[in-house]
Amino acid sequence: MRILLVYPIFPKTFWSYEKILELVNRKVLLPPLGLVTVAAILPQEWEFKLVDRNIREATEEEWAWADLVILSAMIVQKEDLLDQVKEAKRRGKLVAVGGPYPTSVPRGVQEAGADFLILDEGEITLPMFVEAIQKGETKGVFRATEKPDVTSTPIPRFDLLDFKAYDMMSVQFSRGCPFQCEFCDIIVLYGRKPRTKSPEQLLAELDYLYELGWRRGVFMVDDNFIGNKRNVKLLLKELKVWMAEHQYPFRFDTEASIDLAQDQELMELMVECGFAAVFLGIETPDEDSLQMTKKFQNTRSSLTDAVESIIKTGLRPMAGFIIGFDGEKAGAGDRIVRFAELAAIPSTTFAMLQALPNTALWHRLTREGRLREGTDGNINQTTLMNFLPTRPLEDIAREYVEAFCALYDPVKYLDRTYRCFLMMGGPSWTAPAKMPEWVVVKALLIVIWRQGFKRETRWKFWHHFFSIIKRNPRAFEHYLSTCAHIEHFFEYRQIVSDEIGAQLAKYLAQGAEKPYVLPQKVEVKAEAPAIRL
Repeated sequence: MRILLVYPIFPKTFWSYEKILELVNRKVLLPPLGLVTVAAILPQEWEFKLVDRNIREATEEEWAWADLVILSAMIVQKEDLLDQVKEAKRRGKLVAVGGPYPTSVPRGVQEAGADFLILDEGEITLPMFVEAIQKGETKGVFRATEKPDVTSTPIPRFDLLDFKAYDMMSVQFSRGCPFQCEFCDIIVLYGRKPRTKSPEQLLAELDYLYELGWRRGVFMVDDNFIGNKRNVKLLLKELKVWMAEHQYPFRFDTEASIDLAQDQELMELMVECGFAAVFLGIETPDEDSLQMTKKFQNTRSSLTDAVESIIKTGLRPMAGFIIGFDGEKAGAGDRIVRFAELAAIPSTTFAMLQALPNTALWHRLTREGRLREGTDGNINQTTLMNFLPTRPLEDIAREYVEAFCALYDPVKYLDRTYRCFLMMGGPSWTAPAKMPEWVVVKALLIVIWRQGFKRETRWKFWHHFFSIIKRNPRAFEHYLSTCAHIEHFFEYRQIVSDEIGAQLAKYLAQGAEKPYVLPQKVEVKAEAPAIRL
């Protein structure tokens, strides 16, 4: 079998970073880890070619070569996924699809013409698909009722990737999250019992990347890296030794729940292993909203203290924020901005709440008749809410756009980044010195020119620049690269404003609906003490 693996296009989002990537002559932040893992699970006597459409389109020769086209996508890639399914069928190809979006909404890809739906987790459903292919079947839907043991997952086929095009590589240690946030589809897709690979497995993946010549960042793409703290610590203790033996070739980023701050040993192990940044799902500083959405883990201690502990240990926080929770009071956008300023969090993803398919939120809103017709849940920052909220949607949209623009005001962003790095800790080791790539030097010079000379940020930039050199010189390189992130958001602010504005105008022209009124007696049992900011 000749297999063409096709990864659909991502729209511009918080994570696309295209303006920053242009500076360092790279196309995409992260590779399609799911597809290269699929290639590793399928029979290795089959032939594989990978086309990441965020880098380039498939050639006529590749289309002609393929016996079968396999696509995987997240919900934000829906449009291009459906287009590529139709294109492959137009060319007379057998088409198989999988990944989070088809698993959540299989009807869409079926209607587009996909022949095989390989849903849920591939360790179980891909062997079913292979058996069907070997029997000569040309259609099928393959689902799993249980979760696989990921200790059987093979090393991804990283050799199929064009390393020059990516800014970071991806690896995965665990799947699943122990918490119960109402809006989250991770626990729907992967369950609430975190399953981990063995330390030996993960180190074998890093060995392979190292052998292939990779020497830049690695994103640990776990949705909650610390979901199983015992197993994570076992990994980190071995990773610490591996990194020292290999002279610290990688820098790691990941995602984790805020309770990371409660485990000093875990944070210190991460820093000693070369972790530099962690994405935290903070969502909102409003206690009532956290309780309503069942994010109880964020109410157990002071959020600002937690973020400070994480920074002082040596991890740069990235934070996710959401506006539009049920019962939310006016001014939520301003409160999020004030919290980010108070906690000195440089980068924040900020979006309007979405009811993603099959989540507890989606089921509740379906029962209440509140889902807006013809709208899919989409976690892009340029998407209007897909359900009727408890306060006017136009008020939420206005607050959202104003807050997004305020968060990425260039002067305020530099100030937050500066305050963050003044207290930033670091590892006990120093990586061996090496000559920087010219493309990186050139990019930093462009950033210095724009922020230090061209824009209104010039005085702030130089004050902070020399102050960090004097007061926290070990963090300087990381500080300067974080300053560069505003290059993406400087323009993205306008994209968010324009697209939300256009969708809101259409919504209002259709006749704005009255806000949903919550029942008089809504009691959410608190599982934790009140939040302390």
